[in-house]
Amino acid sequence: MPLAFIRSLLFLLISYVMLIPYIPIMLIGWLLPARRRYYVMFSYGFVVFWLARIIVGLRWQIEGREHLAGAPGRLIASKHQSTWDSMILPQLLHQPAFVLKKELLWIPIFGTGLAGMGPIAIDRKAGSQALKQIIKQGKAALSQGRDVIIFPEGTRYSPDAEPSYKIGAAMLALQAKADVIPIALNSGCHWKKGQFLKYPGTIHVVIGPPIPIAGKKADALTEEIKQWIEGQQQRLYRQYGCPNTGIPPERQADR
Repeated sequence: MPLAFIRSLLFLLISYVMLIPYIPIMLIGWLLPARRRYYVMFSYGFVVFWLARIIVGLRWQIEGREHLAGAPGRLIASKHQSTWDSMILPQLLHQPAFVLKKELLWIPIFGTGLAGMGPIAIDRKAGSQALKQIIKQGKAALSQGRDVIIFPEGTRYSPDAEPSYKIGAAMLALQAKADVIPIALNSGCHWKKGQFLKYPGTIHVVIGPPIPIAGKKADALTEEIKQWIEGQQQRLYRQYGCPNTGIPPERQADR
């Protein structure tokens, strides 16, 4: 535990220091062309990943990259367990538009930079109006050739939390006539929501084949998205273990 604390503290301090050069970009990045602004901002993710690997010993592996072989303008439904997820996905996708809570745009400096990335910022308390906004802005982003990322549970969930999938991803898919590419990951096993300590190991990301929407209703599509993602989540926990679920990897469990 002392070593994990020291590593985590060092990682936090250096990542904050490395963020300083990005402050002007967050404040005046609007002056840059949209595409350049986007990738300059998210290049900070490379810095964080490098620090996490060197200091914490945290690496990652991606399965299923071939399922992203289609043209941009894809709808992504991803599990969300950690801040880490928000930095890896822009590196795998094309200038993606995140569906996120509008409160994030109110954070000083950071919110200004985030707004410049063209997210779909919603009021989660607005109910049907929020859903209409997701559909309207999501369709617009897809038509522009941007990938759209929606977290079906609406927020970060710990690995041991009961999943709670919302209908927004399915509704957008049906309205936009876009098949859904699901993503599972176990980032919360090493970089848990709201937890200071970061743990060494390998984060696994699994990209699934597109889930077709033809002939389906929103409830059935939501359930299919949930079954695929949660099935992969359990596979990852069994195969690699996860301290936050109490599940050891199979090779330990079989001994």
